[in-house]
Amino acid sequence: MQTVVRSNETKVPVQKQAGTMEYLTFPALEETGVVRHLFTTRTGGVSTGDCAAMNVSFTRGDDPAAVSENYRRICAILEADPADVVVSVQTHTTNIRHVTAQDRGKGLLQPQDYTDVDGLITEVPGIVLVCMFADCVPLYFVDPVKRVIGLAHSGWKGTLHRMGAHMVQAMRDTFGSDPADLVAAIGPSICRDCYEVSEDVATGFAEQFDGTDVVTEGRIPGKYQLDLWLANRLILEQAGILRAQISVTDICTCHNPAYLFSHRASNGKRGNLGAFLMLEKEKN
Repeated sequence: MQTVVRSNETKVPVQKQAGTMEYLTFPALEETGVVRHLFTTRTGGVSTGDCAAMNVSFTRGDDPAAVSENYRRICAILEADPADVVVSVQTHTTNIRHVTAQDRGKGLLQPQDYTDVDGLITEVPGIVLVCMFADCVPLYFVDPVKRVIGLAHSGWKGTLHRMGAHMVQAMRDTFGSDPADLVAAIGPSICRDCYEVSEDVATGFAEQFDGTDVVTEGRIPGKYQLDLWLANRLILEQAGILRAQISVTDICTCHNPAYLFSHRASNGKRGNLGAFLMLEKEKN
């Protein structure tokens, strides 16, 4: 198991291993008893070059056959069928797609007939929701009462426009979810120490999160450090999710570029990590 630089001593998410593949999971999501999930690392795949080794994106110049094999290996761990994978088409929006049985395979085995989708929700057991990352924030949502799930991509633009709150509202409107029942996780992404932003970005966050430490002074004049983990936690709390039911990562992608893809650390020469979330079928 590779040593990972962590921001504190919480050890969340936890590292797991299957063969040569290491992946990350959140105990609180597992404890709901209704989902299977993971967040990939760079290990255990067959991609090469800048995408080595576990790249899940077909848009990074990787060999499509290698990407497909990577998905096969991930699905084997989840005990899922690649034909049930549904992949987002991320463009830093707050658009959310209600995934149905008719969407099975889109983004992996068949083309997507949608675009500009940064959030996915479903009530269909067996469908594997997938979003991709290389510094932006993965957001996992599980409603163990209604047995529905959601997965989202939230970079600085998505966070500023409160993607997490949009996801909570979508699950409420579509499935009748009570936010107090939701169990959520904020996944591996860039930390405040690594995420230097310009004044215009900082100003938008300072206005929305006044009185918090979401934005702090940078190391040089005119630059600021942005805490996407804190911002997203506050957004989820304000949307009605209980603090005790929100897991927050302590693993920074930029601090661990050999283990996790990081756009900033690699100057854009990288593959994509994947967040995977599947609602289990009810046991008879």
